[in-house]
Amino acid sequence: MEEVLQALVEAANDRDPAVQEQVRRSMATLGKRKPEKVLALCHAYLVKHPKLLTEHRVALLEVVELVLKAKLDEISYPIVKSVVSLASDEMTRSKDMVSEWQQAASNILVVVGNKHIEDVTEEMLSKFQPGVLPHFFVVQTLSRLSLSNVCGMVPFLKPVLITMLPMLGMVKQDKMKWVFSSALSHFSSCILEYLANVEKISDCTVNKSMISSEISTAYNILFCNWLQSRDLKVRLTVAEALGSMSALMAPEKLEEQFPRLVSAILALYKKSPEPHIISKSLCQILDASSNVSTRVLESQVASLLPALHQQVSAPLDYNNPSTLKNHNEVLRCFSILASAFPHRLIAFLLQRLESSGERNRVGSLAVLRHLVNTSSSVVESKKRLIVSSLRQPLLDQSNKVKKSVVQVISAMAHRGYLELEGGEILVRFMVLHCALPDTFHQHGRHPADPEEVTNEALRSMCENTLHLLTTTVGRVADVLWPVLLCYLTPAQYANATVPICQSLVLLGTRKKAAGEPGLIIDFSKQDGLPSPYVILIRLLVNASYPFRARGRGAPSLRLLEVLGPSIHLNVENLWEVEVPLLLSYLEESTVDTLNRRRWERGLLELLSKTLVAIMDDKWCCQLASEMSRYLVSYNNSLDEKAFLYKCLGVTLQRCYNKEVVKQLLQEMLITAHHNDAIERVGVAKGIGLCASTHLDDTLAKLEDFGKSDVFRKASGIFGLLKDKSDVDMEKVKSTLILSYGYVALHAPEDKILGRIDSEILHSMSRHFNTKVLGIKVETKDLAMKISLIQSVGLIARAISTCVRRQAYLFAHKQELLGIILAFVKAEPTEVLRTPVRHLAMTTCASLMTLEPTLTESETSDMLQTCMNSVLGLPSEESLDEGKEEDPLDLHQREALYTDTFNAFHELLRKVLAQDLTPDGLQSMFKHIEVWLVSERDHERERAVQTSAQVLDFFLNAINVKKVVVFHTIGALLGRLTPRCVDPSVAVRAVAMDCLYALLHIQLRYEGFAPDYRDEVVESLKTLREKLKELDSTVLYHACSELTKIMSKRLSQQQVGSLILALVEGLTDSMPSCSHAVSVILNTLLNNRGAGLQELVPKVLGTLHLRLQDILEEKVRVAVVRSILPLASQHLPTVMNTLLSFPLPFDSSSCEIWVVLGADGFLASQIMEAFMEKLTTTVPYMEKRDSTLPGRVTRVATGPPLAVTCAFKELMRSIEIQDLVGALFPQLFSTLLLRLGSSVGVQLPKDFNSNATSLERRTPGRMPTTFDVCGVAVEAMHVLLGRAQLDQVLQALDADGAWIRMRDPQQYIEGVALLASAMATYAGPHLQPVMEHLYPSLSSIYECQRTTGMAFLCELMNHHVVMELLIVDTLVNIMMERIADPCNIVRMLAVRGLGNISTGSPEKVNKYARELLAAMSAGMEERDDPGGQIALEAMAGLSKVLRYLDKKNVHMLLVYILMKIKPFLENQRDAVRCASIVLLGNLSRFGLGEPVFRDQIHNVLISLLLHLADPSPQVVKACKFTMRECVPLLGSKLIATMFQNHLHEDRGLHYGEFINDLTKYIIQDFPGMLNFYHTTIIQFFKSSWAEVRASAAMFIGFLLGGLPKQYYPDMNIGSIINGLLQLLRDPDPRVRAKAAEAMGYFHQFCPAVQSSMWKDLDVLS
Repeated sequence: MEEVLQALVEAANDRDPAVQEQVRRSMATLGKRKPEKVLALCHAYLVKHPKLLTEHRVALLEVVELVLKAKLDEISYPIVKSVVSLASDEMTRSKDMVSEWQQAASNILVVVGNKHIEDVTEEMLSKFQPGVLPHFFVVQTLSRLSLSNVCGMVPFLKPVLITMLPMLGMVKQDKMKWVFSSALSHFSSCILEYLANVEKISDCTVNKSMISSEISTAYNILFCNWLQSRDLKVRLTVAEALGSMSALMAPEKLEEQFPRLVSAILALYKKSPEPHIISKSLCQILDASSNVSTRVLESQVASLLPALHQQVSAPLDYNNPSTLKNHNEVLRCFSILASAFPHRLIAFLLQRLESSGERNRVGSLAVLRHLVNTSSSVVESKKRLIVSSLRQPLLDQSNKVKKSVVQVISAMAHRGYLELEGGEILVRFMVLHCALPDTFHQHGRHPADPEEVTNEALRSMCENTLHLLTTTVGRVADVLWPVLLCYLTPAQYANATVPICQSLVLLGTRKKAAGEPGLIIDFSKQDGLPSPYVILIRLLVNASYPFRARGRGAPSLRLLEVLGPSIHLNVENLWEVEVPLLLSYLEESTVDTLNRRRWERGLLELLSKTLVAIMDDKWCCQLASEMSRYLVSYNNSLDEKAFLYKCLGVTLQRCYNKEVVKQLLQEMLITAHHNDAIERVGVAKGIGLCASTHLDDTLAKLEDFGKSDVFRKASGIFGLLKDKSDVDMEKVKSTLILSYGYVALHAPEDKILGRIDSEILHSMSRHFNTKVLGIKVETKDLAMKISLIQSVGLIARAISTCVRRQAYLFAHKQELLGIILAFVKAEPTEVLRTPVRHLAMTTCASLMTLEPTLTESETSDMLQTCMNSVLGLPSEESLDEGKEEDPLDLHQREALYTDTFNAFHELLRKVLAQDLTPDGLQSMFKHIEVWLVSERDHERERAVQTSAQVLDFFLNAINVKKVVVFHTIGALLGRLTPRCVDPSVAVRAVAMDCLYALLHIQLRYEGFAPDYRDEVVESLKTLREKLKELDSTVLYHACSELTKIMSKRLSQQQVGSLILALVEGLTDSMPSCSHAVSVILNTLLNNRGAGLQELVPKVLGTLHLRLQDILEEKVRVAVVRSILPLASQHLPTVMNTLLSFPLPFDSSSCEIWVVLGADGFLASQIMEAFMEKLTTTVPYMEKRDSTLPGRVTRVATGPPLAVTCAFKELMRSIEIQDLVGALFPQLFSTLLLRLGSSVGVQLPKDFNSNATSLERRTPGRMPTTFDVCGVAVEAMHVLLGRAQLDQVLQALDADGAWIRMRDPQQYIEGVALLASAMATYAGPHLQPVMEHLYPSLSSIYECQRTTGMAFLCELMNHHVVMELLIVDTLVNIMMERIADPCNIVRMLAVRGLGNISTGSPEKVNKYARELLAAMSAGMEERDDPGGQIALEAMAGLSKVLRYLDKKNVHMLLVYILMKIKPFLENQRDAVRCASIVLLGNLSRFGLGEPVFRDQIHNVLISLLLHLADPSPQVVKACKFTMRECVPLLGSKLIATMFQNHLHEDRGLHYGEFINDLTKYIIQDFPGMLNFYHTTIIQFFKSSWAEVRASAAMFIGFLLGGLPKQYYPDMNIGSIINGLLQLLRDPDPRVRAKAAEAMGYFHQFCPAVQSSMWKDLDVLS
């Protein structure tokens, strides 16, 4: 034990922190069990080594402290005395300050002092002698003892103070002043705490007067001498001590010193960056003096208040707790002063509030809030004064001050301040700041000061305060209701609408529920409230844009419902029904999904129903007048003003006083801001709504206004327009023109038609500054253009509605249409910035339905104009680049584009509706087709989308009454088909939709019902999805399918016109479209007219060269197909010529091979010839490297390489599938051996030397990815795919087999994966494949033998070999190859024999002797540099043993075990793992075999230690083997433990496992303990740090739990020497575990010898 502890003591200063910590834990663990022994050793070591490093001494002292904390009650008194003496000596040995060392010793004394205060104090007092300055840490220790053991230390304080006081005058050093001051502070706190709990202690002998004289003496020295120290730390500590001491001073002394003390403390504020201690001390002093007499305080109030105010005004740093503490201490000081001098304090605060300065006011308000909350009785009489004093801070512009004001208002509200005079000003302040704008949006910048109170924060605070007052402070209800209505209408409170409405709704709802009479407001008796008309207007307009101002719509409507009886008694029932419906719709909507038209219509209907319910013309006229007057308040929100115009129009509908109506119409026209487009529309809509009941008056007023002096240029006339000196007359005319349009739209149907020509159009013409009838329009004003276009459209809509009842010929239709189209033509084509296009097209669409009908020429001109103006616009994305001058933002531009194209498509539908015939459709497409072939993607996309819109409309609109021929379908299909493979995916998808619609139109003309679905046509939907792919092969097949569909649905005549149209598509600017045309043309020619096929070229070489230059795929396909007849006549020549083409084959060559493969007869002959060439031709040449002697490089020969490339391309043809299936065994074995012959083989320098001069590829054109092995791998991949072995391919892809086959290092694994996949998914093919592989096992080429063996040995792993009855053959082959000269082949043979257990377990015992002999020989293989054969032998033997009978293994059991043991510590993880697994599999043969049990005991320790092996696989193997072997040991406890804990898929807490296991080992195998611990010691030198660490832990657990009777069996010397050696291990993990192991020696060690303590006494 002594040696272990000694080692730990010496290792306590390890360089690794983790080891240091483990050493401390171990020593602490030993100390908890044997505390006196550990304390003795640490004591002895420290005494014996006086020059030990400081860090080492500190570590040991910390161990002593840990032991004492845990076991102080169990340590004998003599040892305590010696420890106290040791700690005292360590603490005072050095006169210099060594804080870490001396602090550790001091900590020991404080811990001991918790129980043995007398001994510790006695020891400290022995070093605290009068007349001599004590050590720094002696004083500090006494100070800390006073805090840790208050009751025990109080009796010693008086003698300590008596001794200390004379020393104070001797102190010169600042550090000693600091420690003495700190001690005096702690002593005073100790006494005060003692006195505060004296009733519990029942000790009446201790009181303040007992030590007041000593405190007074100490005070004199600290105050007079030390408080002026230059050291800040000393000054603060002295100040802290003075604060604590003040409560213990004699009253007369305190009264005498108070002025000087306060002045001195206040002076410290100027010199200290951390005032918290000063404020705390000052608070204690003020508290003590207030208990003496207020007279003492009064003299210093004048100096205290400014100083404290300065502190409370300091900014708070919430990341610095010290500033918060100081703030709270200062507020406590103010509370003390308020209790004594409330009048002076209030007066002081009010004076400070009047002064400027943000900090001053924030501080004053903080104190005021504190007093209102905590000293309400003190300030009760000052309430009115306090309310009036806030007037000045209310005007402060600082948000920080405003925040403090709101906090004060909140405190006041709970205590009745708001009911006083001036309370309404405070309410107004809060409401005003509920309307603050966003800081960042307002200024466009982020605040530089992170502590700045943003507008958002202040606004949120005011809103929360208002809500809190509304809901929790009942007395405030009468203050807020209905006063808050005053803030509902002024503009400056607009942003506060939500909180105002919410509070009013809460108050009103509460009053209604309680039945209070104040719910219904009498506006005539309430001064300052807005009228009910204004409230109704404001709330309706608020609701018009419900998501503005933070969602004001819903609160406004709820308030409207609450105020219903107050606005008018007749509306209460109506609003209780209608308002919830609007709210319900609003809750279902968001700002993006709200339907604005529906929402506005709902609000206007609510207004209309309200006016009907009121049924009071005077009330309605008054409301209309208020609306007119209120318009000006929305000059900054034009869309809301426009809505109010509509409300005014609805209200005027219900006004029957014509004079009022005329007057208000006049005011609307005069006061409107005509320069603003939104307001112009609002005025026009309002006037139009009014006209629905006042048509004559409205037209008369418009006529009068148009003739009034407003339009004269005399300056005096402009006085009629309010603030309109800068008005644009064109804009006023625009308003009038638009108003006429809305008047026509809303006028009664029975009155309007007669007014259109005579009044409306005539007046519009006059205001447009030209005569519309026959006169050219020359105006350039955009607003007038837009107004005219809109007005004409509105008139057309009005006429369309009227002509349902009576016929009407709109004589001016063509002229108006011409004017509108002229506007469209004048728009710039390079940009879209105005709504002219979409408004003009909308108007044209409305005019189209009116009589007289347009001529064909007029319709064509209109379509041409609109298409040129719309389809030619630039894409939206292109406008984002370099368009800084664009006045539209992204959202506006997107909306403008959407509106324009919607209007365009609607116009086309209206035009087509006039001629719903095939010719009409054809005529429409004549205008579209030019855009279908545009080189710009966005123009083609727009063209096909337009086509889709037109066709969809045509399909849904036609009504076929008899079967007719759709004679234009061929031409239409021909124009649209190329777009089905357009480079743009969007174009392709829409083009397919167009074809689908065309074929459905064909079905309709054939007489089928609209809901009929033709199977052929419906297949276009599937084809549409395929065309989303970018793969050219997919597109090729899709085009073929598309052609077949069209061919099935079209007659011969229609096919002819289709072909004629497709020919034009061959010149399409898009290559993919040209390809589609060529494919479709060829397919059509094959299916419907063979005589139209292209001619076949004559010379193969020329054809190949031409193919490289042909861009048109139609020609390429035709050229490639022309080779077929040439090959059928001259196959050898064609084949040899194609093989001589440069490698790798270019795309043209590949296409030729694919086409040849499509012909079954030709492909069969080519394959036979290819297999013959690969079998008989030399695969590679070996060349010696002159730079590296002995190195041989394999270089591929040309013909086999070319044949492999051709093989790959040939099999890509779909038609070759059946032929591949018939020849698969030969093809597979041939390509597999070719693959083996290609691994690691390089390309020759000039592998195209046999090509003709024309065909020879230049070196620079050879792809870098072309390699010999890669070609063979790709050929194999194509073969398996063509043989429909998809599951094999999927398995190989998932396992990464293709990459492995290319890698010479992983090639064998790749072939094994191939064999495994074939055995799993292609069993019927295996026997013929094997028959073709057998000859390769005798090949002269080693690579081919290896390839064959790799494939066959993996087959042994699958049960399919039993089903095919080929096991015996394969075993014989493997046994033959055991003697192969190639070690890789031998390894594969051993592996194959091992695989028999998986594939054919029934055969294992049949070949038991051969298998065991082969595996044993493999484990002894000498020509095995990588140990690979031995590894395979052990792995194979493990698998075979599962099925062998015991009789076949019995004789070789011990022999095999002896062969295994050397591999258990092998450096290779795989070998270690295989040997351990083999040991586990052998265990089932060892039951009842004593020799085997002994061998298990021999390796048990190794297995247990390798549970911590760095290899996870080895760990799993150990778990498996120990579970298998444990029954042989004969211990049920250990067997149960192994079965419960050693699972491969679970983690293992190694320490706990070994700890529990050692107990069972000691119990069940006491005779093996000597062998076990000797074996463990051997692993102390293991090459793996993890194993060394585990061995140290194992031995620690073993010895820690060992009973005494087994001590003699342990070689404790070797163990300790080993652990000591591990304690110096380079790996810190090992050192830590060694230290931990030593911590378990407490149970192994006998009792401590008394001689140790004798030595200790001597040392002491």
